[in-house]
Amino acid sequence: MPKHSSRSIFTRRPWTVAAVAVGVLIAGVVMADYFRGLPADAVATYVGRDACVQCHETEVHAFTGSHHDLAMDIATDETVLGDFNDVTFVNDGIESRLYRDGEKFMVYTEGPTGEMENFEVKYVFGVDPLQQYMVEFDRDENAAEDEVGRVQVLRISWDVNRKEWFYLRPPDVSEKLKPGDPLHWTGIAQRWQTMCAECHSTDLKRNFDVATQRYHTTFSEIDVSCEACHGPASLHVELANSNSLFWDRHRGFALVNLKTEDSAPQIETCAPCHSRRGVLDGKMSPGASYTDHYNLELLRSDTYHDDGQIKDEVYVYGSFVQSKMYHQGIRCTDCHDPHSLELKHPGNETCTSCHQHAAGKYDVPSHHHHAVGTEGAMCVNCHMPHTTYMAVDPRRDHSFRIPRPDLSVELNTPNACSGCHVEDLRKTLPAEVSDELKLYQDWLLAAAQGNEAVAKVIAETNQWCDDACDKWYGVQRLKPPHFAEALAALRAGDRSGVSKTLRLIAGSSTPAKDALTPVIARATALDELVMQGHGEAAKAAQVLIAEEEQTPGSVHPILLATAARAIGMLGGGGAIDPGDVQKKLYPLISHSSRLVRSEAARGIVNGGAYQRVSGQKRKNLDRVLDDVKDELMYASDRAGAHMGWAMLSEQRAQWADAIRAYSNAMRVEPGTTGPRTNLAALLDRLIEMSRQDNSVMEVLQAVGGDEGVAGAQKKVDQLRREELPLLARDAALAPGIADLQYRYGLALYLSGDLPNARKQLQRAAELAPDVELFSTALRMLDEHMKNQ
Repeated sequence: MPKHSSRSIFTRRPWTVAAVAVGVLIAGVVMADYFRGLPADAVATYVGRDACVQCHETEVHAFTGSHHDLAMDIATDETVLGDFNDVTFVNDGIESRLYRDGEKFMVYTEGPTGEMENFEVKYVFGVDPLQQYMVEFDRDENAAEDEVGRVQVLRISWDVNRKEWFYLRPPDVSEKLKPGDPLHWTGIAQRWQTMCAECHSTDLKRNFDVATQRYHTTFSEIDVSCEACHGPASLHVELANSNSLFWDRHRGFALVNLKTEDSAPQIETCAPCHSRRGVLDGKMSPGASYTDHYNLELLRSDTYHDDGQIKDEVYVYGSFVQSKMYHQGIRCTDCHDPHSLELKHPGNETCTSCHQHAAGKYDVPSHHHHAVGTEGAMCVNCHMPHTTYMAVDPRRDHSFRIPRPDLSVELNTPNACSGCHVEDLRKTLPAEVSDELKLYQDWLLAAAQGNEAVAKVIAETNQWCDDACDKWYGVQRLKPPHFAEALAALRAGDRSGVSKTLRLIAGSSTPAKDALTPVIARATALDELVMQGHGEAAKAAQVLIAEEEQTPGSVHPILLATAARAIGMLGGGGAIDPGDVQKKLYPLISHSSRLVRSEAARGIVNGGAYQRVSGQKRKNLDRVLDDVKDELMYASDRAGAHMGWAMLSEQRAQWADAIRAYSNAMRVEPGTTGPRTNLAALLDRLIEMSRQDNSVMEVLQAVGGDEGVAGAQKKVDQLRREELPLLARDAALAPGIADLQYRYGLALYLSGDLPNARKQLQRAAELAPDVELFSTALRMLDEHMKNQ
């Protein structure tokens, strides 16, 4: 038997030692590489699309030439589509000329003073179905090359398909717009920074200076580029160009992942630019929660029909969240290529690529009851009817609804069937009426404005369509309950609408049923209930807050924020004790959603509960209110932002801040009504308080100078004199709005013009006989005039 050697295997086999050592070394290097990663404090920055091309050539190729790629550009021979070959265009008696000055594109038209002037077109906006043109004003001579001054969008626009100039009128405005009108092309409603910029450029910074009234706007790229959807890519590029075997162990590939099982990150990345909303901070990174950065507009009666179909320009998201598809996890890229933005399949294949049920179930006449190949056989024409905006831009409703002519018969809501078939009865209308009805939306508007002949045709068409559906589907026809039944009844003043609305607000815990009572509809119902002054809203809001307290995260932030706003409004109106307002809302200022925190903080202030919060709680509340100020000042170029902060400051007894904010509102929009009236009322109040409280004198002296109270009183009189012609203008422009007539009446009363004050107050009372405030003011004025 051989003797065992005393040498180890490592002694006998040196190569083994080397192999193990190399393995350990390699493992160590790999582990070090894995753990190295990016510094914890590394911040991603924008690097531009050129950094993406090397690795993502296919995606960049698809993106090139897309509507995102061509969202905005410098005006050049390559980008300008309109005819600037010394052509004239006439609208509202103004003869404009579009011509070239060397390489410059020029327009000779009415300017901000009313005089005809020459303007250089610096930028083009959009590419299809229309292109607009933009002029830069107020550029600081010391501005950096990458800064943009105030930019105004011309209303003279180019119809890309018809290849002709047209004048883009504001909706429902037929008369000539005068310089100084916010809707004039040089007004704030046509300002790029205010209305368009953040959704047509990448990494936009508005940079408005309130003191100088100047913009120093910047962007990383002029259009909607890669990083607008994927986020700033510097860290991703750094990782991609490194020699590491791994992406970062904490950040992954250092870009947002939009392909998660949960559809929300992708949808809410698209939503900010495809929704009508308020901005909370303007700093949303792709993939983040929408309600941490934006406040989605609810289904207001002027922007949506009672059943949630689109009316005004609402940009998709508000309709999509109503749909069953949204509730089933369908996302934007299931239908749209994310880079080219084109549909993934032609025609009905976009729908049938998913709806692959039994052969011949949907894309056949037995389902759609129209001849194959006709417009009526297209899925989108029945389930995504379009509304045309900007005169030439048809956009489809993304609520993916089944046509409901039965609801149209009951509630006068539109439906896709009638949208086509009203044409069958056009010949029954007088020619002068028929000629004005170009689109289905024109028919609806004419009926809403009191044209009985058009309303009759629509009603007959709705009934014909409803009867046809009964014939086609018989007992199998589905007519599920719809939130429209509650909203329409409530808005019509039907008392049954209150109980229906309360049931709608309560909603359902069943996901399938939630598609019939979407969050946006529930929030709208609660908001409408509050706005109409129904006391039942208080209990409904409190129930939602209690549900969230018992089961955190159970109430959607949009609905919870609406409940918080309701508590604040009801508290401010005296329906809820301030102590209860504070008790209900203070816990919500720590909610995970910024939207909820903001509405809760505002609600505490508006509900008269701010003074009841003290100590550390007051400090916590003030921190959230600082965020609210930042939200408002995101739109610091608008008077409404400063007005909002002024009123919150006033309710917190922060008089100097309120006066400063009202003054800023007048500075940024001198022609707007409101800030002068509010400031005058505040100064009146402070003058009265000064008789008992010397601490107020310092504030009044800042306003009245050496004259103190007397100087402040002169300021009050000046403010009211300046406001009167502005209110007269607004009351004349909107004779049917009762609140405007009432405000003008009060201003006339304060000016001493009692006869005309009575005329305006009577007008307000006639327009809104159910508003007790208007009739009470009229009665008190009559008594005052009688006793003179």
